[in-house]
Amino acid sequence: MVAAMSNTQKNTLILASTSIYRRELLERLGIPFAVVSPQVDETPLPEESSLELALRLAKAKATVIAGAHQTAWVIGSDQVADLHGAVIGKPGNFETALAQLQLMRGATVTFHTALCLMRGDLQTTISVPTEVTFRNLPNDILESYLHAEKPYDCAGSAKAEGLGISLLQAIKSDDPTALIGLPLIALSGLLRDVGFAIPPKR
Repeated sequence: MVAAMSNTQKNTLILASTSIYRRELLERLGIPFAVVSPQVDETPLPEESSLELALRLAKAKATVIAGAHQTAWVIGSDQVADLHGAVIGKPGNFETALAQLQLMRGATVTFHTALCLMRGDLQTTISVPTEVTFRNLPNDILESYLHAEKPYDCAGSAKAEGLGISLLQAIKSDDPTALIGLPLIALSGLLRDVGFAIPPKR
């Protein structure tokens, strides 16, 4: 469903992301879109909360791509996990992932999934929270999971859409796709508001 990008189309859509998960989610809506990788520094600012970080990065990603494609609608998104006020990011490796899972076991973590839809000076930025309660599991189970799924590119070190669901006790959210990385319920409404047909007309 990923289309060749053309700014001559009435409603060109660009996903500003390197995430294969967001790309796969957006494909569910059945509308053509292009993917362009934004170059954005994701380092948290001093005293910045998890929610503020997610919102800022989603907007920054959209802004970078929208600046180069003035007539396109651009989707920027970012997800940051929050445990008792501490930012939980992408682990990047086994050791960090194991430390994250150990820290989160038995706890409830809030995943802030931010979404920005932008074209020129027009923009809407929102965040959809998801509360995830992790089971209190021993190290050997956590290690077996990490070796099996290697979720090192996922905030929180567990893929709820995959084997990571076995680590969880409960998920509370208004949008099940938000936890995977792109809140499609909210996005569908925003895209319809600016003229996209979802489902596409035949």
